[in-house]
Amino acid sequence: MIMAHRALILGILNVTPDSFSDGGFFLEKKRAVHRGLTLVEEGADILDIGGESTRPGAVPISAEEELRRVIPVIQELRKKTSTLISIDTSKATVAQAAIQAGATIINDVSALGDPRMGEVAASTGSTLILMHHQGTPATMQKNPTYPQNDVVAAVITFLIEARERAMSAGVSKNKIILDPGIGFGKTAEHNNALIRAIPKLTQLGAPLLLGHSRKSFLGKTVQERLLPSVAITSIARYHGALLFRVHDPHPHREAVRTIEKMWHL
Repeated sequence: MIMAHRALILGILNVTPDSFSDGGFFLEKKRAVHRGLTLVEEGADILDIGGESTRPGAVPISAEEELRRVIPVIQELRKKTSTLISIDTSKATVAQAAIQAGATIINDVSALGDPRMGEVAASTGSTLILMHHQGTPATMQKNPTYPQNDVVAAVITFLIEARERAMSAGVSKNKIILDPGIGFGKTAEHNNALIRAIPKLTQLGAPLLLGHSRKSFLGKTVQERLLPSVAITSIARYHGALLFRVHDPHPHREAVRTIEKMWHL
């Protein structure tokens, strides 16, 4: 497994023209590599690199376009830093190429929506992040609902089943990380319910990742969302979450280290 007992910070690097927070800023390779190195300086333990936006309403792109965006950036960063690299993709072909280029973690927001993803993770020995989602980026925020309005139960069932599929494909249980998918097919109250349920989610027998940074339910503007994001990181770390996918590594890193020191985590 990639982590020890302390929390790990994943720094978000969107090599996209349309991500909700920083779309287009780092589409050019030189700027993307510089941003990646800056994230490391700010405290990122892992660089999470994605070439396809998964924001609500995002339009899908081809594997060829996704590869064109991310592979040169991964290759260049691999030359310049020993920091772990995660590929944020739902396509097995992209994951395979990214691993060959130097990534060691697959962050699959579709949780094996591509049937070959489990095989790729297993054959390369990669750590695999499985995220709950409902619908597609184009449709997921159109009146999302859950049976009996119990989003927590639905997410737990989904993640357990996704993990079982991954293990059936040959992925070791200790290589799997679970993510409840904050903001993916969920209302603000669904997100809040999942955050309150972190103590239950951490009992699923896998490290828990939270990707809440700068999400719209935290504030009207991106600038208003940093402090609420850090507050949730602190709460989640106290209750046992171990990985945090964020845009601003330094304040989140300081928050988790403070919690770990105070509570001997």
